[in-house]
Amino acid sequence: MQITWNTLPQSAAEYAAADLSRPENTCALFLAALRLFDQDKNAGTDAINALRGPRPMTGYDVQFLRDRLRGKSYLPLAYFDGATPQNNYTPSQPYTLQVLPDPRPQDVEPGYLRVYLKTAGADSPRPMKLRQKGTNWYLWEYSSILSGIRMPVQEDPWA
Repeated sequence: MQITWNTLPQSAAEYAAADLSRPENTCALFLAALRLFDQDKNAGTDAINALRGPRPMTGYDVQFLRDRLRGKSYLPLAYFDGATPQNNYTPSQPYTLQVLPDPRPQDVEPGYLRVYLKTAGADSPRPMKLRQKGTNWYLWEYSSILSGIRMPVQEDPWA
C-alpha cells in the first residue's frame, strides 16, 4: 500500500474531514499529525484525536507524545520515502509513504489491522495497529513508530 501527497495537511480541520477508509491514509495522516503536534500541541492533539475515532487521547497520551518527540522534530517525517539520517530525514517530494502488510495477519483479531512502516533510521520496519469502525480505520497502537531511530548526521557528534 502506498500513499502520495503533494503537501502535508496543516490544520486539525483537514484531519477531521480526512478519508480514513484506507489504512494507508490513517498511517500517513498520523505521521503528518505528529509533525503538527510538534509545531502546535493543541492543533496536533485535535488532529490525532480525529484519527483515534471515539477514543480521544488522555493527558497521559499527550505527555507520552511530548516526551517521545522532545528534541526529535525529524521523527514524524523519517518514515516518508527519501528521508535518511544523512539528509536530516528530509523526505522526497511529493511525500510518499510505503505501508507494508503484516507478515502474520492471522495473529490479529478481527476488526484490527497491523501494518508496518519502514524508516532508514531503523534496521526493521515498525508496527502500527489500526482498529476498524464502520468503513474507517482508526489509530489503535502506535508506540513503536515513536521509538528512537538513528540520529540525523547533522546532530550526531560522532558522525
